[in-house]
Amino acid sequence: MNRSIRLAALALTALALTTACGGSDGDKADAGQRPAQAEQAAAPAVTFPAPSGAPSPAATLAKVPAKGEVRLEQGPFTDRVRITKLALSEKDSGKDAEKPSVTGHFAITSDVSDVLALELRAAFYDERGHLVGTGSFQYAEEGEAGEAAHGTPGHAGPRAEGAGIDFTAVPKTPLKGKAASAVLSVPVLVNE
Repeated sequence: MNRSIRLAALALTALALTTACGGSDGDKADAGQRPAQAEQAAAPAVTFPAPSGAPSPAATLAKVPAKGEVRLEQGPFTDRVRITKLALSEKDSGKDAEKPSVTGHFAITSDVSDVLALELRAAFYDERGHLVGTGSFQYAEEGEAGEAAHGTPGHAGPRAEGAGIDFTAVPKTPLKGKAASAVLSVPVLVNE
């Protein structure tokens, strides 16, 4: 009798495991799965907030750059682009001669598709490595924004893809000190 109890217990255990693992041919509603599916369908999908923009630049740099140095911050797009001729000028040669600027040359290296949108951001730092302000450069190749930026439909001037474009990143507001160095980042790059 002891042997038949063991066999019965083993058979019940095997049946329980088979049913729990979905090996049963019975109606799944009988196993209580229909209410669980209804709860899953009624539960709202998990959503994440849209990115609010590029992260803020560091308030203080751990390693203070040399005077006039412009560093390129590594980011999600820096492996697809080439930025050369980086320079920090103490005064902008444009409208506001008191604003410093970061200049350079930008080119796409990963493919030859058209650039739809580009933003370069310059964070300006004083001689102690403290943030004194930011500036940016925006570029749009296609659509109304691109036509407005270039003045004519079917822009035939320099493009970010291929040979690339020259850029100047200038602060929109006055800096809170004198810029001695800068860090350039690429927070936006959209291409076809």
